Amino acid sequence: MSQRPLLHALAERVGILPGHHSALDGRYVETRDGTRVALLAALGFDASTEATAEEELTRLEAQAADAGGMAEAPASRCVSAWERLGPSGGFGFCVNLYSLRSSRNLGFGNLADLSLLVRRAGAEGAAFVGVNPLHALPPGGVCPYLPSSRLFRHPLYLDPTAIPELVHTPEAGRRLEGEAFREERERLRSSEQLDVVAVGALLETILSPLHASFRRGVCGSERTRAFERYRHEQGPALANHALFEALGDFFERGGMGRDWRRWPAPFRSPGSSEARKFGEEHAAEVERHAWIQFELDRQLGEVADEARRAGLSLGLYTDLALGSDPAGSDAWSFPESFVSGVRVGAPPDAFSPEGQEWGFPPLDPGALPQDGYAFFTHLLRAGFRHAGALRIDHAMCLERLFWIPEGRPPSEGAYVRYPRDALLGVLVRESLRHGAAVIAEDLGTVPEGFGHALAERGILSSRVALFERDDLGFRPSGEYPRETLVTANTHDLPPLAALAGDSDLRLRHSVGHLPDDAALEAAQVERARDREQLDDRLRSEGFLREGEVRPTDRAAALTAFLCATPACLVGVSLDDLALEIEPVNLPGVPPERHPSWRRRVRRPLETLLDAEPARACLAAIPASRRAPR
Repeated sequence: MSQRPLLHALAERVGILPGHHSALDGRYVETRDGTRVALLAALGFDASTEATAEEELTRLEAQAADAGGMAEAPASRCVSAWERLGPSGGFGFCVNLYSLRSSRNLGFGNLADLSLLVRRAGAEGAAFVGVNPLHALPPGGVCPYLPSSRLFRHPLYLDPTAIPELVHTPEAGRRLEGEAFREERERLRSSEQLDVVAVGALLETILSPLHASFRRGVCGSERTRAFERYRHEQGPALANHALFEALGDFFERGGMGRDWRRWPAPFRSPGSSEARKFGEEHAAEVERHAWIQFELDRQLGEVADEARRAGLSLGLYTDLALGSDPAGSDAWSFPESFVSGVRVGAPPDAFSPEGQEWGFPPLDPGALPQDGYAFFTHLLRAGFRHAGALRIDHAMCLERLFWIPEGRPPSEGAYVRYPRDALLGVLVRESLRHGAAVIAEDLGTVPEGFGHALAERGILSSRVALFERDDLGFRPSGEYPRETLVTANTHDLPPLAALAGDSDLRLRHSVGHLPDDAALEAAQVERARDREQLDDRLRSEGFLREGEVRPTDRAAALTAFLCATPACLVGVSLDDLALEIEPVNLPGVPPERHPSWRRRVRRPLETLLDAEPARACLAAIPASRRAPR
């Protein structure tokens, strides 16, 4: 019997779950009372004693009586990907856009590269090109899943040579052709790792004169009217984001940094008179950031049009990250939507025995219905814009999230419930509004009944071949579900070619993920077993011949295997086509121990799809999976 029954009742009332089953050993882990108190405090409830907990319960019951309850949105069809595909489904390329190496970018893959990729994808009969989240990152930020804003995009994806003002701006043209610019560009293009600070500085030398030309109206009145239409359409969200970026530039020059929580108090809110006055006094700088978003939106729209012309039946499949940086634009612009004093993460599991803390605050489930799910709607509309399909990262967030009180380890966190049916109702509505399909990233610990709720609404699930196994080995191709996107791996796993050796395991050992030699040896034994079992599955279905297996052979065989599943969509990773070995991300490893998200694709995009490894994989895709030419 609990010593704090009113605390437990209050926690349950606001959605803090009483416990969960451990992914490590299956045992039931009860939520600690200290965790309940801390999470309730973050939500604005005083549960320090039973008396205060009782007062808060009384207050909640009175509020519920006044509100009269809220009807949930009825279940309905997201847009079906099958409607745009043949009866055998389709395939597409999945790419970390920023990591691409090409002669079109400044050392950071951009929308010119994406345009080339969709044309090549169309020539191969692909249905889609899937990209990492293109969200706006903090200057110097590298993780696509920890953005400053999920409503707007990262300036480094701009193709400066496609900005209309360039042909009217001799100064920018001279800079592009100047020796210093070309030398720095070549250095950044040839680098093995991203240098986002240097890329941003180089891009800025071009954007400044181009924006000055825009302000002079060099492209005519229609360009100006298009910009004003975009500003009006995006409304206060864009105005606040542009103001936030201008303030960040200002305070960074002054040595205060870009974290708004460290700015002088009057500037910590977009609605303050001081912030508004700054915007008026620095109108050109604020406008420049809005113009950058306008041009990003225009260029991405051009790529989406290019995808349709190239015959991609789904077009672009974009990615909505789970959260936003607490120091970033979204948290500054919409503070009422987030819970401070809490971080999102995951409880301990076999992949991360100590659990994970992902560094960003959760959306407040109580605040969501108060504004009619407006902020959630804004997120979805930004994600669906120019997309034929939208991937929802960690889709279990629609039902529950693991909250960790700030300053405490993940073992002291707890799951918190979200209004699933209402959120799914908004998602369905926006899918239909934009004519785009939805893909749920529902990997890991999935709540009971969640998969059924997705399937009811026509939302595709995710399946990863390296996870689809039991004690006997890898699952046969015929046992994969139909309403899914299947891939060989994810950005949190090593590329397929890494299975041939153990370099990625030695990397995990060097950063402490595998804490000692015994753990490394155990992982090496497991790797050999996994490789043998995978090859056995591929041979048993006729996709791999007996004898020595090269990485190219295994990649081609697994591609053929995935295409033989009943799954709606098959995603083929460009990292696997390039035979990359190093993981792009080591989850749970801090940047000082490993530079996740900085590894670039070794082979240039211009030749990647024509090289022997890629041609072998693409040859394994049957005609039934390809769009008719």
